[in-house]
Amino acid sequence: MSEARSSESGFPIKGVYTAADLPEDLDSRLGGPGEYPYTRGVYPTMYTSRPWTMRQYAGFGTATESNARYHQLLRAGTMGLSVAFDLPTQMGYDSDDPIAHGEVGKVGVAIDSIEDMRTLFDGIPLDKVSTSMTINAPGSVLLLLYQLVAEESGVPGAALNGTIQNDILKEYIARGTYIFPPKPSLRLVADTFAYCRAEVPKWNTISISGYHMAEAGASPAQEIAFTLANGVEYVRAALAAGLAVDDFAPRLSFFFVARTTLLEEVAKFRAARRIWARLMRDEFGAKNPKSMMLRFHTQTAGVQLTAQQPEVNLVRVAVQGLGAVLGGTQSLHTNSFDEAIALPTEKAARLALRTQQVLAYETDLTATVDPFAGSYVVEAMTAELETAADELMQRVFDHGSAVDAIEAGFQKREIEQSAYRIAQEIDSGERVVVGLNRFQIDEEEPYEPLRVDPAIEVGQAERLAKLRAQRDSGAVERALAELRAAAEGNANVLYPMREALRVRATVGEVCGTLRDVWGIYRPSDRF
Repeated sequence: MSEARSSESGFPIKGVYTAADLPEDLDSRLGGPGEYPYTRGVYPTMYTSRPWTMRQYAGFGTATESNARYHQLLRAGTMGLSVAFDLPTQMGYDSDDPIAHGEVGKVGVAIDSIEDMRTLFDGIPLDKVSTSMTINAPGSVLLLLYQLVAEESGVPGAALNGTIQNDILKEYIARGTYIFPPKPSLRLVADTFAYCRAEVPKWNTISISGYHMAEAGASPAQEIAFTLANGVEYVRAALAAGLAVDDFAPRLSFFFVARTTLLEEVAKFRAARRIWARLMRDEFGAKNPKSMMLRFHTQTAGVQLTAQQPEVNLVRVAVQGLGAVLGGTQSLHTNSFDEAIALPTEKAARLALRTQQVLAYETDLTATVDPFAGSYVVEAMTAELETAADELMQRVFDHGSAVDAIEAGFQKREIEQSAYRIAQEIDSGERVVVGLNRFQIDEEEPYEPLRVDPAIEVGQAERLAKLRAQRDSGAVERALAELRAAAEGNANVLYPMREALRVRATVGEVCGTLRDVWGIYRPSDRF
Protein backbone atom coordinates (compact mmCIF):
# COMPACT_ATOMS: atom_id res chain seq x y z
CA MET A 1 0.00 0.00 0.00
CA SER A 2 1.36 3.44 -0.88
CA GLU A 3 2.50 5.82 1.82
CA ALA A 4 -0.31 7.99 3.23
CA ARG A 5 -0.48 11.55 1.96
CA SER A 6 -0.56 14.39 4.44
CA SER A 7 -3.29 17.00 4.46
CA GLU A 8 -2.52 20.69 4.07
CA SER A 9 -2.90 20.93 7.86
CA GLY A 10 -0.40 18.14 8.49
CA PHE A 11 -2.49 15.15 9.53
CA PRO A 12 -2.27 11.93 7.46
CA ILE A 13 -4.95 11.17 4.86
CA LYS A 14 -5.78 7.47 4.82
CA GLY A 15 -6.24 5.54 1.62
CA VAL A 16 -9.50 4.10 2.97
CA TYR A 17 -11.85 5.40 5.67
CA THR A 18 -14.43 3.30 7.50
CA ALA A 19 -17.04 3.79 10.21
CA ALA A 20 -14.26 3.19 12.75
CA ASP A 21 -12.79 6.57 11.79
CA LEU A 22 -15.93 8.48 12.77
CA PRO A 23 -16.11 10.27 16.14
CA GLU A 24 -18.10 8.28 18.69
CA ASP A 25 -20.28 11.32 19.43
CA LEU A 26 -20.91 12.11 15.76
CA ASP A 27 -24.63 12.75 16.18
CA SER A 28 -24.11 15.48 18.77
CA ARG A 29 -21.24 16.96 16.75
CA LEU A 30 -23.48 17.15 13.70
CA GLY A 31 -26.93 18.25 14.83
CA GLY A 32 -29.37 19.11 12.07
CA PRO A 33 -28.99 21.80 9.42
CA GLY A 34 -29.76 25.13 11.05
CA GLU A 35 -29.31 23.65 14.52
CA TYR A 36 -26.48 23.91 17.07
CA PRO A 37 -23.57 23.32 16.52
CA TYR A 38 -24.34 24.19 12.86
CA THR A 39 -21.87 21.68 11.42
CA ARG A 40 -24.37 20.92 8.66
CA GLY A 41 -25.00 24.57 7.82
CA VAL A 42 -26.46 27.65 9.45
CA TYR A 43 -29.88 27.44 7.77
CA PRO A 44 -32.30 24.47 7.77
CA THR A 45 -32.89 24.53 4.00
CA MET A 46 -29.52 25.92 2.84
CA TYR A 47 -29.46 26.02 -0.99
CA THR A 48 -32.66 24.02 -1.52
CA SER A 49 -34.70 27.21 -1.16
CA ARG A 50 -32.25 29.58 -2.83
CA PRO A 51 -28.58 29.40 -3.90
CA TRP A 52 -25.71 31.20 -2.26
CA THR A 53 -25.11 34.87 -3.09
CA MET A 54 -22.91 35.12 -6.16
CA ARG A 55 -20.49 37.99 -5.75
CA GLN A 56 -17.79 39.19 -8.08
CA TYR A 57 -14.94 41.23 -6.64
CA ALA A 58 -14.40 44.23 -8.92
CA GLY A 59 -13.03 47.72 -8.86
CA PHE A 60 -10.26 49.38 -10.81
CA GLY A 61 -9.18 52.78 -12.01
CA THR A 62 -11.88 55.40 -11.63
CA ALA A 63 -15.31 55.19 -10.06
CA THR A 64 -16.79 55.64 -13.55
CA GLU A 65 -14.95 52.59 -14.93
CA SER A 66 -15.85 50.48 -11.92
CA ASN A 67 -19.49 51.54 -12.12
CA ALA A 68 -19.59 50.33 -15.73
CA ARG A 69 -18.14 46.94 -14.65
CA TYR A 70 -20.75 46.64 -11.88
CA HIS A 71 -23.57 47.21 -14.34
CA GLN A 72 -22.05 44.53 -16.62
CA LEU A 73 -21.90 42.06 -13.72
CA LEU A 74 -25.48 42.79 -12.67
CA ARG A 75 -26.70 42.28 -16.22
CA ALA A 76 -24.77 38.97 -16.29
CA GLY A 77 -26.71 37.78 -13.25
CA THR A 78 -24.46 38.48 -10.25
CA MET A 79 -26.47 38.87 -7.05
CA GLY A 80 -24.07 40.97 -5.00
CA LEU A 81 -21.26 43.43 -5.59
CA SER A 82 -17.85 43.17 -3.98
CA VAL A 83 -15.76 46.34 -4.14
CA ALA A 84 -11.98 46.39 -4.49
CA PHE A 85 -10.32 49.65 -3.42
CA ASP A 86 -6.92 50.92 -4.51
CA LEU A 87 -4.02 50.95 -2.08
CA PRO A 88 -4.16 54.68 -1.17
CA THR A 89 -7.85 54.33 -0.26
CA GLN A 90 -7.08 51.23 1.82
CA MET A 91 -4.42 53.21 3.69
CA GLY A 92 -6.58 56.31 4.18
CA TYR A 93 -4.74 58.64 1.77
CA ASP A 94 -6.19 60.88 -0.92
CA SER A 95 -5.14 60.31 -4.52
CA ASP A 96 -3.16 63.57 -4.60
CA ASP A 97 -1.13 62.72 -1.50
CA PRO A 98 2.55 62.27 -2.46
CA ILE A 99 2.56 58.85 -0.80
CA ALA A 100 -0.16 57.71 -3.24
CA HIS A 101 1.93 58.42 -6.34
CA GLY A 102 2.01 55.49 -8.74
CA GLU A 103 -0.67 53.47 -6.91
CA VAL A 104 -3.89 55.34 -7.75
CA GLY A 105 -6.50 53.03 -9.28
CA LYS A 106 -4.08 50.12 -9.65
CA VAL A 107 -5.42 47.32 -7.45
CA GLY A 108 -8.91 48.71 -7.06
CA VAL A 109 -11.01 51.81 -7.39
CA ALA A 110 -9.86 55.19 -6.02
CA ILE A 111 -12.41 56.73 -3.63
CA ASP A 112 -11.49 60.12 -2.24
CA SER A 113 -14.85 61.65 -1.31
CA ILE A 114 -18.61 61.33 -1.39
CA GLU A 115 -18.52 62.45 -5.02
CA ASP A 116 -16.50 59.38 -6.03
CA MET A 117 -18.90 57.15 -4.09
CA ARG A 118 -21.89 58.70 -5.88
CA THR A 119 -20.26 57.90 -9.22
CA LEU A 120 -19.31 54.38 -8.14
CA PHE A 121 -22.92 53.40 -7.43
CA ASP A 122 -24.70 55.58 -9.96
CA GLY A 123 -27.81 53.84 -11.27
CA ILE A 124 -27.48 50.86 -8.93
CA PRO A 125 -30.47 50.18 -6.63
CA LEU A 126 -28.79 50.02 -3.25
CA ASP A 127 -31.91 48.69 -1.55
CA LYS A 128 -31.90 45.67 -3.89
CA VAL A 129 -28.23 44.64 -4.08
CA SER A 130 -25.93 43.39 -1.37
CA THR A 131 -22.57 45.15 -1.36
CA SER A 132 -19.38 43.86 0.19
CA MET A 133 -16.47 46.27 0.60
CA THR A 134 -12.96 44.95 1.10
CA ILE A 135 -11.72 47.77 3.30
CA ASN A 136 -10.22 47.54 6.77
CA ALA A 137 -8.48 50.40 8.56
CA PRO A 138 -10.83 53.03 7.00
CA GLY A 139 -13.76 50.59 6.77
CA SER A 140 -16.07 52.84 8.79
CA VAL A 141 -15.31 55.79 6.48
CA LEU A 142 -16.30 53.90 3.32
CA LEU A 143 -19.43 52.51 4.98
CA LEU A 144 -20.54 56.02 5.92
CA LEU A 145 -19.95 57.24 2.38
CA TYR A 146 -22.08 54.35 1.10
CA GLN A 147 -24.84 55.18 3.59
CA LEU A 148 -24.80 58.87 2.64
CA VAL A 149 -25.05 58.09 -1.07
CA ALA A 150 -27.91 55.66 -0.42
CA GLU A 151 -29.80 58.27 1.59
CA GLU A 152 -29.39 60.77 -1.26
CA SER A 153 -31.19 58.31 -3.52
CA GLY A 154 -33.97 57.77 -0.98
CA VAL A 155 -32.70 54.51 0.51
CA PRO A 156 -32.55 54.62 4.34
CA GLY A 157 -29.82 52.93 6.33
CA ALA A 158 -32.32 50.33 7.57
CA ALA A 159 -32.75 49.06 3.98
CA LEU A 160 -29.04 48.57 3.26
CA ASN A 161 -27.58 45.09 3.14
CA GLY A 162 -23.91 44.28 2.86
CA THR A 163 -20.58 43.85 4.59
CA ILE A 164 -17.43 45.78 5.34
CA GLN A 165 -14.35 43.70 6.00
CA ASN A 166 -13.26 45.97 8.88
CA ASP A 167 -10.90 43.25 10.18
CA ILE A 168 -7.84 45.09 11.36
CA LEU A 169 -6.13 42.31 13.33
CA LYS A 170 -5.35 40.19 10.27
CA GLU A 171 -3.65 43.25 8.76
CA TYR A 172 -1.02 43.08 11.50
CA ILE A 173 -0.61 39.35 10.85
CA ALA A 174 -0.60 38.96 7.08
CA ARG A 175 -1.51 41.95 4.95
CA GLY A 176 -0.13 45.24 6.24
CA THR A 177 -2.78 47.85 5.33
CA TYR A 178 -3.12 49.12 8.88
CA ILE A 179 -3.12 52.78 9.90
CA PHE A 180 -3.58 53.14 13.65
CA PRO A 181 -2.18 51.12 16.56
CA PRO A 182 -4.29 48.13 17.64
CA LYS A 183 -6.02 49.69 20.67
CA PRO A 184 -7.68 52.63 18.85
CA SER A 185 -8.26 50.35 15.87
CA LEU A 186 -10.28 48.01 18.07
CA ARG A 187 -12.15 50.99 19.46
CA LEU A 188 -13.08 51.99 15.90
CA VAL A 189 -14.35 48.48 15.25
CA ALA A 190 -16.48 48.55 18.41
CA ASP A 191 -17.82 52.02 17.51
CA THR A 192 -18.82 50.62 14.12
CA PHE A 193 -20.68 47.74 15.79
CA ALA A 194 -22.66 50.19 17.94
CA TYR A 195 -23.32 52.62 15.10
CA CYS A 196 -24.61 49.96 12.72
CA ARG A 197 -26.88 48.42 15.33
CA ALA A 198 -28.62 51.80 15.60
CA GLU A 199 -28.32 53.14 12.05
CA VAL A 200 -27.69 50.29 9.57
CA PRO A 201 -29.11 47.25 11.36
CA LYS A 202 -28.92 44.73 8.49
CA TRP A 203 -25.29 45.51 7.72
CA ASN A 204 -22.59 42.94 8.54
CA THR A 205 -20.20 45.07 10.56
CA ILE A 206 -17.12 42.92 10.13
CA SER A 207 -15.90 40.10 7.93
CA ILE A 208 -13.30 38.37 10.04
CA SER A 209 -10.86 37.15 7.47
CA GLY A 210 -8.79 34.04 7.17
CA TYR A 211 -8.50 34.50 3.43
CA HIS A 212 -5.48 36.78 3.52
CA MET A 213 -3.68 34.57 6.02
CA ALA A 214 -4.31 31.60 3.73
CA GLU A 215 -3.01 33.57 0.75
CA ALA A 216 0.13 34.28 2.81
CA GLY A 217 0.63 30.55 3.34
CA ALA A 218 -1.52 29.53 6.32
CA SER A 219 -2.71 25.93 6.39
CA PRO A 220 -6.46 25.26 6.75
CA ALA A 221 -6.04 24.60 10.47
CA GLN A 222 -4.06 27.84 10.90
CA GLU A 223 -6.59 29.73 8.81
CA ILE A 224 -9.55 28.86 11.01
CA ALA A 225 -7.63 28.94 14.30
CA PHE A 226 -6.15 32.40 13.81
CA THR A 227 -9.35 33.77 12.29
CA LEU A 228 -11.56 32.55 15.13
CA ALA A 229 -9.02 33.77 17.70
CA ASN A 230 -9.28 37.22 16.12
CA GLY A 231 -13.06 36.85 16.28
CA VAL A 232 -12.81 36.24 20.02
CA GLU A 233 -10.75 39.44 20.33
CA TYR A 234 -13.44 41.47 18.55
CA VAL A 235 -16.15 40.01 20.75
CA ARG A 236 -14.15 40.92 23.85
CA ALA A 237 -13.58 44.46 22.55
CA ALA A 238 -17.30 44.94 21.94
CA LEU A 239 -18.18 43.58 25.39
CA ALA A 240 -15.59 45.90 26.97
CA ALA A 241 -17.25 48.82 25.16
CA GLY A 242 -20.52 47.96 26.91
CA LEU A 243 -22.33 46.10 24.14
CA ALA A 244 -24.33 42.96 24.93
CA VAL A 245 -23.20 39.88 23.04
CA ASP A 246 -26.57 39.20 21.42
CA ASP A 247 -26.80 42.83 20.29
CA PHE A 248 -23.81 42.61 17.94
CA ALA A 249 -22.81 38.96 17.44
CA PRO A 250 -25.59 38.18 14.91
CA ARG A 251 -23.99 40.69 12.51
CA LEU A 252 -20.50 39.17 12.66
CA SER A 253 -19.44 37.39 9.49
CA PHE A 254 -16.33 35.61 8.29
CA PHE A 255 -14.27 35.32 5.10
CA PHE A 256 -12.38 32.19 4.10
CA VAL A 257 -10.44 30.82 1.15
CA ALA A 258 -11.37 27.77 -0.93
CA ARG A 259 -8.37 25.76 -2.12
CA THR A 260 -8.19 22.92 -4.63
CA THR A 261 -7.84 20.35 -1.81
CA LEU A 262 -11.60 19.92 -1.89
CA LEU A 263 -12.20 17.35 0.87
CA GLU A 264 -10.10 19.16 3.46
CA GLU A 265 -11.70 22.49 2.55
CA VAL A 266 -15.20 21.07 3.09
CA ALA A 267 -14.06 19.70 6.44
CA LYS A 268 -12.50 23.07 7.33
CA PHE A 269 -15.74 24.98 6.87
CA ARG A 270 -17.67 22.41 8.94
CA ALA A 271 -15.09 22.49 11.75
CA ALA A 272 -15.06 26.30 11.81
CA ARG A 273 -18.84 26.44 12.27
CA ARG A 274 -18.71 23.95 15.10
CA ILE A 275 -15.91 25.68 16.98
CA TRP A 276 -17.50 29.14 16.69
CA ALA A 277 -20.89 27.92 17.90
CA ARG A 278 -19.27 26.35 20.94
CA LEU A 279 -17.22 29.47 21.72
CA MET A 280 -20.18 31.83 21.48
CA ARG A 281 -22.46 29.65 23.58
CA ASP A 282 -20.06 28.38 26.22
CA GLU A 283 -17.50 31.20 26.58
CA PHE A 284 -19.61 34.27 25.88
CA GLY A 285 -23.03 33.06 26.99
CA ALA A 286 -24.82 33.91 23.75
CA LYS A 287 -28.52 33.02 23.85
CA ASN A 288 -29.62 34.11 20.39
CA PRO A 289 -29.00 31.25 17.92
CA LYS A 290 -27.91 33.82 15.33
CA SER A 291 -25.04 34.80 17.62
CA MET A 292 -23.69 31.25 17.35
CA MET A 293 -23.97 30.93 13.56
CA LEU A 294 -20.71 31.30 11.67
CA ARG A 295 -21.85 32.87 8.39
CA PHE A 296 -19.09 33.30 5.85
CA HIS A 297 -18.13 34.50 2.41
CA THR A 298 -15.66 32.49 0.37
CA GLN A 299 -13.22 33.49 -2.33
CA THR A 300 -11.37 30.97 -4.43
CA ALA A 301 -7.62 30.80 -3.85
CA GLY A 302 -5.81 33.48 -5.81
CA VAL A 303 -2.45 32.19 -4.62
CA GLN A 304 -3.07 28.89 -6.43
CA LEU A 305 -3.61 30.54 -9.81
CA THR A 306 -0.74 30.42 -12.29
CA ALA A 307 0.41 32.80 -14.98
CA GLN A 308 1.53 29.74 -16.95
CA GLN A 309 -1.31 28.24 -19.04
CA PRO A 310 -3.79 30.59 -17.37
CA GLU A 311 -6.85 28.82 -18.87
CA VAL A 312 -6.12 25.92 -16.51
CA ASN A 313 -7.17 28.31 -13.73
CA LEU A 314 -10.76 27.91 -14.95
CA VAL A 315 -10.57 24.28 -13.82
CA ARG A 316 -8.94 25.18 -10.51
CA VAL A 317 -11.58 27.80 -9.77
CA ALA A 318 -14.41 25.38 -10.56
CA VAL A 319 -12.99 22.82 -8.09
CA GLN A 320 -12.43 25.50 -5.45
CA GLY A 321 -15.95 26.86 -5.91
CA LEU A 322 -17.35 23.34 -5.60
CA GLY A 323 -15.55 22.96 -2.26
CA ALA A 324 -17.00 26.23 -0.98
CA VAL A 325 -20.52 25.19 -1.93
CA LEU A 326 -20.20 21.71 -0.44
CA GLY A 327 -18.83 23.41 2.68
CA GLY A 328 -21.94 25.58 3.04
CA THR A 329 -20.77 29.10 2.17
CA GLN A 330 -23.29 31.95 2.28
CA SER A 331 -21.70 33.86 -0.61
CA LEU A 332 -18.97 33.15 -3.10
CA HIS A 333 -16.54 35.01 -5.34
CA THR A 334 -14.87 32.96 -8.04
CA ASN A 335 -11.57 34.37 -9.28
CA SER A 336 -11.08 35.11 -12.96
CA PHE A 337 -8.61 32.88 -14.78
CA ASP A 338 -6.34 35.81 -15.67
CA GLU A 339 -5.87 37.27 -12.18
CA ALA A 340 -2.36 35.84 -11.83
CA ILE A 341 -1.40 38.19 -14.68
CA ALA A 342 -3.41 41.38 -14.22
CA LEU A 343 -6.81 42.78 -13.31
CA PRO A 344 -9.52 40.61 -14.90
CA THR A 345 -10.85 41.40 -18.34
CA GLU A 346 -14.60 41.65 -18.83
CA LYS A 347 -14.73 38.24 -20.52
CA ALA A 348 -12.72 36.58 -17.74
CA ALA A 349 -14.96 38.10 -15.05
CA ARG A 350 -18.04 36.86 -16.88
CA LEU A 351 -16.60 33.33 -17.15
CA ALA A 352 -15.88 33.35 -13.42
CA LEU A 353 -19.51 34.21 -12.72
CA ARG A 354 -20.70 31.59 -15.20
CA THR A 355 -18.72 29.01 -13.20
CA GLN A 356 -20.92 29.70 -10.17
CA GLN A 357 -24.06 29.65 -12.27
CA VAL A 358 -23.19 26.21 -13.67
CA LEU A 359 -22.66 24.92 -10.12
CA ALA A 360 -25.98 26.40 -8.98
CA TYR A 361 -28.21 25.59 -11.93
CA GLU A 362 -26.72 22.68 -13.89
CA THR A 363 -25.68 20.37 -11.04
CA ASP A 364 -27.72 18.78 -8.26
CA LEU A 365 -25.77 20.56 -5.49
CA THR A 366 -28.83 22.60 -4.51
CA ALA A 367 -31.17 19.60 -4.31
CA THR A 368 -30.17 18.49 -0.82
CA VAL A 369 -28.64 20.00 2.30
CA ASP A 370 -25.05 19.08 3.25
CA PRO A 371 -24.49 16.13 0.92
CA PHE A 372 -21.24 15.07 2.67
CA ALA A 373 -22.83 14.61 6.11
CA GLY A 374 -21.88 11.21 7.50
CA SER A 375 -19.08 10.71 4.96
CA TYR A 376 -16.37 8.65 6.60
CA VAL A 377 -13.56 10.76 5.19
CA VAL A 378 -15.15 14.20 5.60
CA GLU A 379 -16.38 13.61 9.15
CA ALA A 380 -13.00 12.20 10.17
CA MET A 381 -11.22 15.18 8.58
CA THR A 382 -13.64 17.59 10.25
CA ALA A 383 -12.79 16.11 13.65
CA GLU A 384 -9.05 16.23 12.86
CA LEU A 385 -9.27 19.88 11.82
CA GLU A 386 -11.36 20.77 14.85
CA THR A 387 -8.74 19.27 17.16
CA ALA A 388 -5.83 20.92 15.33
CA ALA A 389 -7.53 24.33 15.28
CA ASP A 390 -8.49 24.09 18.96
CA GLU A 391 -4.86 23.34 19.86
CA LEU A 392 -3.58 26.27 17.77
CA MET A 393 -6.14 28.64 19.29
CA GLN A 394 -5.02 27.59 22.75
CA ARG A 395 -1.43 28.42 21.76
CA VAL A 396 -2.67 31.89 20.72
CA PHE A 397 -4.51 32.38 24.02
CA ASP A 398 -1.49 31.13 25.97
CA HIS A 399 0.05 34.48 25.02
CA GLY A 400 -2.87 36.21 26.77
CA SER A 401 -4.96 37.20 23.76
CA ALA A 402 -4.83 37.34 19.97
CA VAL A 403 -3.35 40.83 20.21
CA ASP A 404 -0.64 39.65 22.62
CA ALA A 405 0.16 36.79 20.25
CA ILE A 406 0.38 39.23 17.33
CA GLU A 407 2.79 41.36 19.34
CA ALA A 408 4.93 38.29 19.96
CA GLY A 409 4.87 37.50 16.23
CA PHE A 410 3.33 34.08 16.84
CA GLN A 411 0.75 33.89 14.05
CA LYS A 412 3.02 35.53 11.49
CA ARG A 413 5.85 33.14 12.32
CA GLU A 414 3.62 30.07 12.08
CA ILE A 415 2.22 31.18 8.72
CA GLU A 416 5.69 31.93 7.33
CA GLN A 417 6.85 28.44 8.27
CA SER A 418 3.86 26.94 6.47
CA ALA A 419 4.47 29.12 3.39
CA TYR A 420 8.14 28.10 3.31
CA ARG A 421 7.19 24.42 3.43
CA ILE A 422 4.77 24.87 0.51
CA ALA A 423 7.39 26.73 -1.54
CA GLN A 424 9.95 23.96 -0.92
CA GLU A 425 7.44 21.30 -1.99
CA ILE A 426 6.68 23.16 -5.22
CA ASP A 427 10.36 23.74 -5.98
CA SER A 428 11.19 20.07 -5.43
CA GLY A 429 8.21 18.85 -7.45
CA GLU A 430 6.73 17.03 -4.46
CA ARG A 431 3.70 19.32 -4.76
CA VAL A 432 2.45 19.26 -8.36
CA VAL A 433 1.25 22.51 -9.90
CA VAL A 434 -0.04 21.77 -13.38
CA GLY A 435 1.65 23.95 -15.98
CA LEU A 436 4.22 25.27 -13.50
CA ASN A 437 6.37 22.34 -12.42
CA ARG A 438 4.72 19.56 -14.44
CA PHE A 439 2.87 19.34 -17.75
CA GLN A 440 4.50 22.53 -19.03
CA ILE A 441 4.30 23.67 -22.63
CA ASP A 442 7.20 25.05 -24.63
CA GLU A 443 5.55 28.30 -25.62
CA GLU A 444 2.76 30.20 -23.90
CA GLU A 445 -0.06 31.64 -25.98
CA PRO A 446 -0.12 35.45 -26.11
CA TYR A 447 -2.46 37.14 -23.66
CA GLU A 448 -3.39 40.83 -23.52
CA PRO A 449 -4.07 41.87 -19.92
CA LEU A 450 -6.25 44.73 -18.75
CA ARG A 451 -4.05 47.76 -18.05
CA VAL A 452 -4.76 50.74 -15.81
CA ASP A 453 -4.23 54.14 -17.39
CA PRO A 454 -1.66 56.18 -15.41
CA ALA A 455 -3.68 59.32 -16.31
CA ILE A 456 -6.19 58.22 -13.66
CA GLU A 457 -4.00 59.74 -10.94
CA VAL A 458 -3.99 63.12 -12.69
CA GLY A 459 -7.75 63.00 -13.11
CA GLN A 460 -8.34 62.15 -9.46
CA ALA A 461 -6.07 65.02 -8.37
CA GLU A 462 -7.97 67.45 -10.59
CA ARG A 463 -11.31 66.33 -9.13
CA LEU A 464 -9.96 66.76 -5.62
CA ALA A 465 -8.75 70.28 -6.38
CA LYS A 466 -12.17 71.17 -7.78
CA LEU A 467 -13.95 69.68 -4.75
CA ARG A 468 -11.81 71.63 -2.29
CA ALA A 469 -12.38 74.86 -4.21
CA GLN A 470 -16.15 74.45 -4.32
CA ARG A 471 -17.01 73.09 -0.87
CA ASP A 472 -17.66 75.08 2.30
CA SER A 473 -14.19 74.93 3.85
CA GLY A 474 -15.42 76.38 7.14
CA ALA A 475 -18.00 73.62 7.48
CA VAL A 476 -15.33 71.02 6.76
CA GLU A 477 -12.98 72.47 9.39
CA ARG A 478 -15.73 72.54 12.01
CA ALA A 479 -16.76 68.97 11.24
CA LEU A 480 -13.18 67.70 11.44
CA ALA A 481 -12.73 69.52 14.77
CA GLU A 482 -15.77 67.69 16.13
CA LEU A 483 -14.32 64.41 14.90
CA ARG A 484 -11.04 65.21 16.63
CA ALA A 485 -12.84 65.93 19.91
CA ALA A 486 -14.73 62.64 19.73
CA ALA A 487 -11.50 60.73 19.01
CA GLU A 488 -9.79 62.40 21.97
CA GLY A 489 -12.72 61.47 24.22
CA ASN A 490 -14.99 58.45 24.48
CA ALA A 491 -17.82 59.34 22.12
CA ASN A 492 -18.65 57.19 19.12
CA VAL A 493 -16.54 58.67 16.33
CA LEU A 494 -18.79 57.54 13.48
CA TYR A 495 -21.40 60.25 14.04
CA PRO A 496 -19.04 63.24 13.63
CA MET A 497 -17.22 61.31 10.90
CA ARG A 498 -20.47 61.00 8.97
CA GLU A 499 -21.10 64.73 9.19
CA ALA A 500 -17.56 65.52 8.01
CA LEU A 501 -18.02 63.28 4.99
CA ARG A 502 -21.43 64.80 4.31
CA VAL A 503 -19.92 68.28 3.95
CA ARG A 504 -17.33 66.75 1.58
CA ALA A 505 -14.33 66.17 3.78
CA THR A 506 -12.11 63.67 1.98
CA VAL A 507 -11.14 60.17 3.05
CA GLY A 508 -7.57 61.38 3.56
CA GLU A 509 -8.67 64.33 5.71
CA VAL A 510 -10.85 62.16 7.94
CA CYS A 511 -8.16 59.50 8.38
CA GLY A 512 -5.53 62.21 8.82
CA THR A 513 -7.52 63.72 11.69
CA LEU A 514 -7.60 60.33 13.43
CA ARG A 515 -3.89 59.84 12.72
CA ASP A 516 -3.17 63.09 14.51
CA VAL A 517 -5.02 61.86 17.61
CA TRP A 518 -4.30 58.13 17.64
CA GLY A 519 -0.96 57.96 15.87
CA ILE A 520 0.11 55.36 13.32
CA TYR A 521 1.31 51.82 13.84
CA ARG A 522 4.78 50.65 12.87
CA PRO A 523 5.77 46.97 13.08
CA SER A 524 8.49 47.78 15.57
CA ASP A 525 5.96 49.40 17.92
CA ARG A 526 4.79 47.70 21.09
CA PHE A 527 1.10 47.56 21.80
